[in-house]
Amino acid sequence: MVDRRVYTVSELTTQIRDVLEQQVLPFWVDGEISNLRVPGSGHAYFTLKDDQAQIRAVLFRNRLRRIRFEPEDGLHVLAFGSLEVYAPRGEYQMVVELMEPQGLGALQVAVEQLKARLQAEGLFDAGRKRPLPQFPRKIGIVTSPTGAAIRDMLRVIGRRFRDLHIVIRPVRVQGEGAAREIADGVADLNALGDVDVIIVGRGGGSLEDLWAFNEEVVARAIVASKAPVISGVGHEVDFTVADFVADLRAPTPSAAAELVVREKEAVVDTLRDLHHRLTRAIRRRLEGGRERLRLHAGRRVLTDPARPLRDGHRRLDDLAARLRGALAARRRHAGHRLALATQRLHSSTPAVRISSGRGLLAQFRGGLGAAVRRSLDRSQQRVRVAAGKLDGLSPLAVLGRGYSLTRTAAGEIVRRARQVAPGDPVRVLLHEGRLDCTVVEAKEEDDRPQV
Repeated sequence: MVDRRVYTVSELTTQIRDVLEQQVLPFWVDGEISNLRVPGSGHAYFTLKDDQAQIRAVLFRNRLRRIRFEPEDGLHVLAFGSLEVYAPRGEYQMVVELMEPQGLGALQVAVEQLKARLQAEGLFDAGRKRPLPQFPRKIGIVTSPTGAAIRDMLRVIGRRFRDLHIVIRPVRVQGEGAAREIADGVADLNALGDVDVIIVGRGGGSLEDLWAFNEEVVARAIVASKAPVISGVGHEVDFTVADFVADLRAPTPSAAAELVVREKEAVVDTLRDLHHRLTRAIRRRLEGGRERLRLHAGRRVLTDPARPLRDGHRRLDDLAARLRGALAARRRHAGHRLALATQRLHSSTPAVRISSGRGLLAQFRGGLGAAVRRSLDRSQQRVRVAAGKLDGLSPLAVLGRGYSLTRTAAGEIVRRARQVAPGDPVRVLLHEGRLDCTVVEAKEEDDRPQV
């Protein structure tokens, strides 16, 4: 009998893992990213796929931070890594060590991604760009203190206007940590409080050399600057993210210096022109003043200076007389109103009102007594008439004339003989008293008594 080798699930998974991890050496894979997710751990989990197959992949946090661009779904990439078997689920995945986009380089992809994000925030809009000061007194420069760019800028500024105050904030312009230094340099110049304009620049170089000016931290520092910022990075053909967020982009550092500082001769010409224009304006004002003075010289106010004073006294006397008359009229009117008010007040005193009320009460009382007596007489007359009518209709009045009223034992009035039978008890009501009788005979004949 052939011996059977039976594996447990964990043993089989472990053997598969050992074979794959030992025999499949690190490799490059060409594929498209899909199902990308980055949970709180900071690791990136995604799938690399082509038209016919797919493989799970993971990019751990420490590796993800070193990638210059941001992985996203649909991005075609080249990934370098190795296989790893995850025993608890019996799955294998690729552990990615390096990644770069296909077609455009990683740096270019990162630049385009950052530009799209900043543009969506409106940071490239022309409406938020600030004008440069026409005559800056203090200029800040953020650049390398040893590069050709600072020498070019200082030469241009010295040639155009020698006596300006320049503050240089030395920074590294490439390499690890350069972007952070540039951002801090912009913030430091703003902290001085009296810097009118800031130049951020460096000389030309490759995309990698200029990379610090494509970092988001530099773009955010330029946007946050209180002073206007000019970006002068590289050569005319070089464009960085800093160029798009700056208030003005200069093709070179030297051009940035020329945009900030006007030539001294041009400034002097401008001041000379302003001086001439101001002088002409003053002359025109003086001539106009002299002409108005000549016109006023012939007026009476100048030939007889005391006359306006006399006229003023007369007007003042007239106004005083009118005021006295108005006050007297107001006093008379007020006295009349006071007399009327006193009369109304007297008629409204409690004693007068009580006396008047008593008279009205006496009138009402007399009228009310007469009205009550008349109403009582009419009511008594109506009662007498009604009583007479009631007596005429009352059965008791009929009984008083000799008639009687007979009722059965049930209380019914006997009108016909057939209502009772011999032996029935009846009660006969008289004008005075009653008779309890027994029927002896009941006849239906028309034997009515004659009245």
